[in-house]
Amino acid sequence: MQTIETFIPITQAKAKLLDMVRQLRDTDDTIAITKNGVPEAVLLSMRKFEGLLETIDILADPEMMKQLKASANDVKAGRLIDLDEAF
Repeated sequence: MQTIETFIPITQAKAKLLDMVRQLRDTDDTIAITKNGVPEAVLLSMRKFEGLLETIDILADPEMMKQLKASANDVKAGRLIDLDEAF
C-alpha cells in the first residue's frame, strides 16, 4: 500500500499550492493537508487519481473480477502458455 509522503498544514498549503502541484507532477507523491495537525484532505496527481478511478471501476465489475480471479488461479496451477502461442 502506498503511503502519504508529505503532510502540510493548511496555512502553508495556501501559500505553497503551485509548488505542491509541481511536486505532484514531478514525483507522483501524495500530499496530506492538515488542520490542527489532523489530515483533512489529500492532494494527488491527476495520473494517480485516474488510476484510482480505473481500479474502482475494475473492482465494481463482477465479470472483470471473475476473470481476474480465474487468471490468478491459472497462474497458481501452472496453466500458462508461451507468448508466441498466445498470438
